[in-house]
Amino acid sequence: MRKKIKEKGYEIAVMMVCVAVFCFFVSCKQGFHMDELLSFELANAEFNPWIVTTQPEGRLAKFVHQEIDGETFGETLGNLADTVRDVLQNRGNSKLLNYKADVYEEPVWITSEQFSDYITVKSGDAFNYLSVYFNVKDDNHPPLHFMALHTVSSLLQGRISPWMGCVINMAAVVWVMILLYRICGLLAPALGMGKDGRRMGLMTALFYGLSTGALATVLLIRMYGMVTLWCVLYFYLILKKWQDASFDRKNGKLILVTMLGFWTQYFFLFYCLLLAAVVSVCLGKAGRRRELFCFVRSMATAAVVGVLVFPFAISDVFSSGRGVEALGNLSRGLAGYGTRLAAFGGILLNRGIGYYTLCLVLLLAAMAWAGGRKGRMAEGDPGLKDAERVEGTEKPADGTGRNQSVFWWMLVFPVAGYFLLAARMSPYLVDRYIMPVFPFAALLLMLVIFKLIGKIYHAYSEKQTKRLTVVVCQILILFQLWNLVCYDGSYLYEGYGFQRRFAEENAEYPCICIYDGVGYYENLLEFASYDKSLLLTLGELENRVDRESIEELDQVVVLVKGGVDPLKVCDILLETYGFTIHQYLQREPGVYGDEVMIMRKDT
Repeated sequence: MRKKIKEKGYEIAVMMVCVAVFCFFVSCKQGFHMDELLSFELANAEFNPWIVTTQPEGRLAKFVHQEIDGETFGETLGNLADTVRDVLQNRGNSKLLNYKADVYEEPVWITSEQFSDYITVKSGDAFNYLSVYFNVKDDNHPPLHFMALHTVSSLLQGRISPWMGCVINMAAVVWVMILLYRICGLLAPALGMGKDGRRMGLMTALFYGLSTGALATVLLIRMYGMVTLWCVLYFYLILKKWQDASFDRKNGKLILVTMLGFWTQYFFLFYCLLLAAVVSVCLGKAGRRRELFCFVRSMATAAVVGVLVFPFAISDVFSSGRGVEALGNLSRGLAGYGTRLAAFGGILLNRGIGYYTLCLVLLLAAMAWAGGRKGRMAEGDPGLKDAERVEGTEKPADGTGRNQSVFWWMLVFPVAGYFLLAARMSPYLVDRYIMPVFPFAALLLMLVIFKLIGKIYHAYSEKQTKRLTVVVCQILILFQLWNLVCYDGSYLYEGYGFQRRFAEENAEYPCICIYDGVGYYENLLEFASYDKSLLLTLGELENRVDRESIEELDQVVVLVKGGVDPLKVCDILLETYGFTIHQYLQREPGVYGDEVMIMRKDT
């Protein structure tokens, strides 16, 4: 073991440094994006995927609690069997399909315990993956990430913290770093850079691990860390099988990774299908027909099994709100595409590459051009190419006789296609949709940098070139560290801790939240602390029929979401219910645009 640690000392050090950086930033995360809290709800609310202000308990949740759950495990199984028989025999007339939920005419008070049940796991619903499956079928995403989050929540019952979701992403990003190191070990000999394989692998893993793109991937508790892993792992398996000429045997891992990617996020299909197309064309051109047949069969198997396990994917893609929106964006063609490309290009430069790094690449390219010219002039022949050739960079033959262009096609084309499709079809111009591109951007960047350094090799002495390589690597690390220092705080929501602490300190009071849209999802942690909460739009507050439940209160915490006029809220509470402001806790809008105040009856 000591020998192994000594041999892999640099690799272990790289991972530890990056993990330390991730842990520091996770410890600074105070709040959650609305979608992050939705992830916890879909993962942990037992058969109750949505918070509906007029229906605190969903139809299926009520049925399960009243008709399925028994006092013993055997009784529960018996109730479940009876329900299945009833559905098979009576179908549309079965008790399950005709069961009604309690739906109220206007929003009702929801207790802190109910909010806690939405986003955390208790002993009675731990490891309930059937609940996760049914919750997610009404969403626009497949279930795998939510099941992983439910597993962590089941191990840490009754609580919610950034660590519970970020640890999944952290594991995925570290695994991606390991795969990048191994990919460089495979690509370096194939591209005539065998001597640089380990050094390039270390730099690729470190450059990606210290990027703000990897950091954002860790901090956002959604499925994008996992889908990044499946994309990189899929490429690694394809690369190994190409070099080993083994597409005609032992394709189980390839099939499994394809299904896992499909069950994690549908954008995985962008990358998977494009890379599969490149591999199929290359296998056909190389005359490897048996391998081509087996590869296509494996991908077809993954597709069939993937859809059979989660058939709701079809409606998610073709008829759900998000699916229709994405297809609609694609159907617009080039209309507005330039703006979207510019936005995502800026995100890629900022998160994945860095503007300073791009300048460094241009400087190395100029040095390589000048070095090549110097070498040709020294030989006395302007057309001589040998001076520009690095030792070992002639097109090598792999086990199948294919040259370097195959590897460049497999690396560049699917990534570029994914980026172009994501830029066209994504509903928002944010970094999450191109997170799988970040590790490939780091890989391509290192390949280009080491290629350029290799071209400089013959123009200068070997000692000078080694010094240049060390200096370039040091500069790249400094660039990434500086980017981390200047990180814009995305997904940290610093400042929300104040609101959450106040809610915990005043847990005995009720809360009235006035929101617009579904903005209340951002404050679920507070609602899980207050005694009870009433979620209303401004119109529902003004025209509420059940005024008694508010009038009987002496003191209430009022949380006004961004986009709602707080003066209008105060006027309604004063004129209709007799409440006046006792204390303005947060007069300036908080991290979510909230304003928080305590109001009391005017006595």
